[in-house]
Amino acid sequence: MNTKQIDYCIELAHTLNFSRAADNLFVSQPTFSYQIRLLEEEIGFTLFERSGKGVSLTPAGSQFVAFLAGMREDLKRAIEQGQNFSSKYKDIITISLMVRQALFFLPEAMRLFEASDPETQITPVFQYQNGVESFLRNETDILFALKEQTHQIPGISVHDLFESRIYLITDRHDPLAAKNLISPEDLYGRTLMVGGGSPPALKAVQHRLIATGNIRYFNSPDHDTTLTNVAAGKGICLAPGFLNDHSGQFAWIPFDCGESFSCVLCTHKTDSRPALSSFISILKKLYQDAVAFPL
Repeated sequence: MNTKQIDYCIELAHTLNFSRAADNLFVSQPTFSYQIRLLEEEIGFTLFERSGKGVSLTPAGSQFVAFLAGMREDLKRAIEQGQNFSSKYKDIITISLMVRQALFFLPEAMRLFEASDPETQITPVFQYQNGVESFLRNETDILFALKEQTHQIPGISVHDLFESRIYLITDRHDPLAAKNLISPEDLYGRTLMVGGGSPPALKAVQHRLIATGNIRYFNSPDHDTTLTNVAAGKGICLAPGFLNDHSGQFAWIPFDCGESFSCVLCTHKTDSRPALSSFISILKKLYQDAVAFPL
């Protein structure tokens, strides 16, 4: 199976007409039909049912084409990244993080690093889930993580980056937004959004508040859903400061508790590239210099 056959198959699934699909891809219909037949012979099952009324996908064909479409998009992105890489860079460093805002100073670090090492590309990889597994498979070079996640991971170096505290997130017009520090009592009678993959330290605070019996709670599947509910006035939430995008859309007020999050970068012990060490040093300095920056 080659990329041409993949494109032919996807186009035929879209048009369900051999003649129109062939025209759209600028090939003759006999050539187009022949390639589809070769593909079906290779994979060993029928993708399209032919009839006098036209073409329809078989159940197996429908599933197969869905996978092909995803694979084709992945291949397209891989080719584009390869073109970017080959045109300018001699090396690449990939960094995995769950959301863009987790490393607020990442864009600035990338700018500073490029000035000193223009032939090495820094590529963020956003993985809300499975980032640790991807890192362990050597699919990424740097992993942003909480220190508690790193204790049982072998073969890594852990670089302390910053300490992040817990904040209350509210609508900017909420009365609580005017406070400088939120106490547990301030939340009594309110609805707290919980869940969504909260780290253990945050779960401990949530459970402590719920245990008072003075706070209602609502389960939310993820952080984006939680923020949508907060914007809709359905509740408030607690979150680590490193999730703050500093856009001003919401009020982020420090919450009075002892829990916090030790944010670190992980690298593979076997990776001794000077460029990697240089980039991590730049990131660490940016966070060290941002003493007054809310994290």
